[in-house]
Amino acid sequence: MTAQRISATNFLSLHNANQLGDSVVLDIRSPAEVQRESIGGCVCLPLQQLDEASLRAQVAAENSCKVYLLCQSGMRADMAVRQLGQLSGIEWVIVDGGLNGIKNAGGAVTRGERNTLPLERQVRIAAGLVIVSGVALGYALNPALYAVSGAVGAGLIFAGITDRCGLAFLLARMPWNT
Repeated sequence: MTAQRISATNFLSLHNANQLGDSVVLDIRSPAEVQRESIGGCVCLPLQQLDEASLRAQVAAENSCKVYLLCQSGMRADMAVRQLGQLSGIEWVIVDGGLNGIKNAGGAVTRGERNTLPLERQVRIAAGLVIVSGVALGYALNPALYAVSGAVGAGLIFAGITDRCGLAFLLARMPWNT
């Protein structure tokens, strides 16, 4: 199933005028990301915890069948629709550009006290550290350890092709991101 898309500007207009009706706005970023910055009126339900039962509970609580999906840039919202888009009775609407788009459109964002790095930056740092470590260990100890860097590179290629990053899912479950 495909989802409708709404520009961040149009979403802001509806949100600020309280014209979203009985719809549910799901923020599918990690709890740490939501604590760092968010907009009002959203339900935090991380992509990693998003399943049919949790979604149906939120929709039933609001008597709604329209679900606006909000993430950082829009990529996780696309993943959520691919994951659960076949569910009957739910109208999916992706906020284009996610929270970044809302901020670029001048939307008010509430900033929290928690100051963790965004998940995407954590992935880049972790991948870079493992690659550099693999190269250094391969040079210093055993050339077979170059395979560590190759495995991370293969994982990044896989993530780029499938839009699913195992390292991101792993880091999202770390204590500082929950």
